[in-house]
Amino acid sequence: MTSIPTAVADTPALAVHNIQVVYGGAIEAVRDVSLEVRAGQIVALLGSNGAGKSTVLKAVSGVLDAEDGEIDKGSIQLFGRAIEKDAAPEIVRQGMVQVPEGRRLFATLTVEDNLLAGAHLRSRSELAAAKEYVFKLFPRLVDKRSTVAGYLSGGEQQMVAIGRALMSAPKLLALDEPSLGLAPLVVAEIFNSIRQLRDQSGLTILLVEQNASRALAICDYAYIMENGRVVLDGTGEQLRRNADVREFYLGLSSKQGRTHMKDVKHYKRRKRWLS
Repeated sequence: MTSIPTAVADTPALAVHNIQVVYGGAIEAVRDVSLEVRAGQIVALLGSNGAGKSTVLKAVSGVLDAEDGEIDKGSIQLFGRAIEKDAAPEIVRQGMVQVPEGRRLFATLTVEDNLLAGAHLRSRSELAAAKEYVFKLFPRLVDKRSTVAGYLSGGEQQMVAIGRALMSAPKLLALDEPSLGLAPLVVAEIFNSIRQLRDQSGLTILLVEQNASRALAICDYAYIMENGRVVLDGTGEQLRRNADVREFYLGLSSKQGRTHMKDVKHYKRRKRWLS
């Protein structure tokens, strides 16, 4: 993996300062969101569907314009350099690569060809080592390397999507809902691989997830979003111990065990969440 340049080692790999994102020039999707991703950490951005977390990821990846979205105010810095006005290809060249929600593989190409498609920034001499790295991380892909991607299972497709991103040797890997639509055992395998990328390669990871339980188990720090705002943040362990998070994101109650959905429906958010 490519290491973080020494000159910016003491600054956050990614720093988002009070961004506001609007769609169509009028619809506010994200308001005053700030977060940091430190080098060598997994930072999770959590929240229910529609909370705004994927919009934040699109903002930092430079792909808002595809949906008529724009950053109305605020700033984003990648390794100390402002990128809020940069296009997606330039952000990729600076070292941040996104694995989009839904995988978006080339369905008619083989696993190996999909991996090669992610290596356009690498020299020919680096390709063999990059592929070997991906196959070591996801051993089940070795026997599937000549299989057309459209015939893979959902979990295998997610592995290829992550592997394709890794082929470009990113300094920061952004993952959008990697557990979406996958069976629990496959989710466990994917999240173990994400943890391994940090622990063994020192890769910096921004993890956008709805599965709070899985994300908090592996992340160093996390932010929880609701209605376009960050309402809570802390280390993974701090949030796992938080009573509100346990009850309404992990489905646990210290008094009664697992929370029933009928109770969640009538829940009124405690004022301190927005303090």
